[in-house]
Amino acid sequence: MKKASLKTIAEKMKNLDFCMMVTQDGRQISHSRPMSNNGKVDYDGDSWFFTYEDSDKVNQIKKNSNINLIYQTDDMLFIECTGKGEIVKDKDILRDKWMDDLDQWFPEGIDTPGICLIKVTADNVKFWHKEVEGEYKA
Repeated sequence: MKKASLKTIAEKMKNLDFCMMVTQDGRQISHSRPMSNNGKVDYDGDSWFFTYEDSDKVNQIKKNSNINLIYQTDDMLFIECTGKGEIVKDKDILRDKWMDDLDQWFPEGIDTPGICLIKVTADNVKFWHKEVEGEYKA
């Protein structure tokens, strides 16, 4: 697969919002669920997702930090990110990542009890877009 720069990957991810986040439980069974990284973000190798601290995905990440993120667009762009997840509760970071549309899930904003972020730091990103493909390794 052809080498790609982080800049190339960031350009492809520029307007992506929803992905499937895949984690593993203690029995190594994969679990996937749709997640939003809030679209129109400048990708720098890290993806951020708001969630609740008592969720299954957070418990799974605490036990096994390996995460896959899978994106797809209508024009046949596919992106797979593999990386490590960590749970972030720092209010300054939550405030920095906050978008007003999130209040439908977190009614008290960053003061919603149990709110946290999942930060996924990519170690490998692959993309396929029609006849073009590429791979970025951190």
